[in-house]
Amino acid sequence: MRLIVTRPRAQAAAWVRELQALGQQVSALPLIEIAALDDPAPLHRAWQQLDTYTLVVFVSANAVQHFFGAAPADSGWPAGVLAGSTGPGTSAALRAAGVADAVLVEPAADAPAFDSEALWAQVSGRDWPGRRVLVVRGEDGRDWLAETLRARGAEVDFVAAYRRRPPLCGAEETALLQAALAAPAAHLWLFSSSEAVANLRALAPAADWSRSAALASHPRIAQAARAAGFGRVDLTAPAPAAVVALIGARPGGAAPIESSPQ
Repeated sequence: MRLIVTRPRAQAAAWVRELQALGQQVSALPLIEIAALDDPAPLHRAWQQLDTYTLVVFVSANAVQHFFGAAPADSGWPAGVLAGSTGPGTSAALRAAGVADAVLVEPAADAPAFDSEALWAQVSGRDWPGRRVLVVRGEDGRDWLAETLRARGAEVDFVAAYRRRPPLCGAEETALLQAALAAPAAHLWLFSSSEAVANLRALAPAADWSRSAALASHPRIAQAARAAGFGRVDLTAPAPAAVVALIGARPGGAAPIESSPQ
């Protein structure tokens, strides 16, 4: 079975390498395109004010890469400012950008899901009235964490670090999509974003996904895949080794972590 990784191009390439090293047949079909903003001025202003925040939350590795890409020359992470991460990929990007573990706040390794709720579990016990928080994300996103922090008295700002666009599929990606539609039993989709599912539906609006299967890294993403019509959707941890282990269990009839009704 060939696994189809749908992450944005840069992250998809890294996942393909890791999955291939684990012996998995895999191809990339990026379903979200990440683009730089036309106007980087808001990012520059955010860097100038960075030391006024108690916590800076990064919603994704893309947020990290584009935010640090706009950093002034010779700048470093301000001492005492916490860097919040929603999952392992974001944490790895923050460490690669030079953020020390001492100020990195991330979900517990055994968290049931890697998301804003899991990050909140790590910071909910802090004193938030009057504290400033910056959320670094794309041009839009979930507001749950911001609303929760505001309800606890924090002042929350947003800054867009990048924009998301529908994918531009070349000949190779188009051929892979057609192959997956023609032979659904030989392909398995891996979704890490509900937006990726929506973009796939837009690419193939007449497709019947009832004989196709998918893995999803979060219950909300699994719900989106089921709504698109996928016949089977299993939840997986967002790590290559976990994905390969789950794929290995499926043919033998082992119970999935969670699957859609048949």
